[in-house]
Amino acid sequence: MTTDFAEAVSGASTVPRLLLVWDAPNMDMGLGGILGGRPTAAHRPRFDALGRWILKRNAALAATLRTEVEPEATVFTNIVPGSADVVRPWVEALRNVGYAVFAKPKLTEDSDVDTDMLDHIQVRRYTPGLAGVIVASADGQAFREPLLEIAAEGIPVTVIGFREHASWAVTCDDIEFIDLEEIPGVFREALPRIGLDSLPDEGAWLTPFRPLSALLK
Repeated sequence: MTTDFAEAVSGASTVPRLLLVWDAPNMDMGLGGILGGRPTAAHRPRFDALGRWILKRNAALAATLRTEVEPEATVFTNIVPGSADVVRPWVEALRNVGYAVFAKPKLTEDSDVDTDMLDHIQVRRYTPGLAGVIVASADGQAFREPLLEIAAEGIPVTVIGFREHASWAVTCDDIEFIDLEEIPGVFREALPRIGLDSLPDEGAWLTPFRPLSALLK
């Protein structure tokens, strides 16, 4: 199914791609961990700003390689049964900006999109080929080994995430790490980030990620 999806997106093009894969469930979880809850409009990622950033990188990559490079961006997401009406405007907005969307029903705990994303990267790796790959995932752990393999082939690899969760990518010499907040215009307001390595002199309160009563569920 994922292969058919990739073929439908690419059509008959043989131009190498700068591929973006956005892991929506993992990015949402990472953002929620930083915010301590669901994001407001000010702290929801702006995909139009992300798209402009991708286009700039695509142009720079094409100039470096001296060949045509085609950008392709796909958002992978789970749809919880009964939430379609809530999620539909977001999905349609993404498609209107220029993103493909791979949506999969969240039927069980194992109904995630990790395998679908990895399959898509592998398809693009050989048909039509990768000029570069960008994975947006809060921690990126599911992509670590495949991305290191791709980087070893000389293909530029970038991980977009949150520095609090993706320490392996932050310290990896073979992979470029970019904190999502570093991309211009992605957030309307700065994230309220307080980490153990950036505490103010007077100290700071670190709120719980969930109520204590959640232990009873």
